[in-house]
Amino acid sequence: MKPIGTLALAALLAAGPVFAESHQPEIATELQPVSAFEDIENDDERASALFTEMAKVLQHPRCLNCHPVEGGPLQGDDMQPHDPPVVRGAGGMGAIGMQCNTCHGAENVAFTGAQGSIPGHSPWMLAPLSMGWIGLTVPEICAQLKDPERNGNRDLAAIHEHNAEDGLVGWGWHPGEGRTPVPGTQEQFGELTQAWIDAGAGCPS
Repeated sequence: MKPIGTLALAALLAAGPVFAESHQPEIATELQPVSAFEDIENDDERASALFTEMAKVLQHPRCLNCHPVEGGPLQGDDMQPHDPPVVRGAGGMGAIGMQCNTCHGAENVAFTGAQGSIPGHSPWMLAPLSMGWIGLTVPEICAQLKDPERNGNRDLAAIHEHNAEDGLVGWGWHPGEGRTPVPGTQEQFGELTQAWIDAGAGCPS
């Protein structure tokens, strides 16, 4: 799909709740530990159950907002188009003269005199278009995540490292005032990822 233009993005911003309602899964608040899946003897069934649990993170607004299938980022728990309207730009870092780091620094910054905050991490950027997954099913996200042609040429070990250690992924658990963090902890998410890999890295059907 072609990147969405500024005018189209502004139209989505005006549409607001209609856009959010059609793309937002239910927000998960808890993440089960690996031990909750130990009694599933069949590897394929255990891998499927583990990835479904991982999807509570992957389908959370903190992740979905930066994994659009077209256009620029979304924002907020209700997944509204970014305000002010912005475009993806080269490398997912925004347009020349208005790159992501124009407003997003190395850490979250609380608003002065109001509730909320500007999110921050270095780097601050969108996931590649090949890793856009808003609107995808859990099996589709799983297949995409494992595909080296779409996931940045990562093997399973690199996927685990990304999930368990990457700072931008970890921001999801520390998103700043005004945002709901993803469930569990990054350590727990990494453990689920490794258990999924150990069970054969199968996808839900």
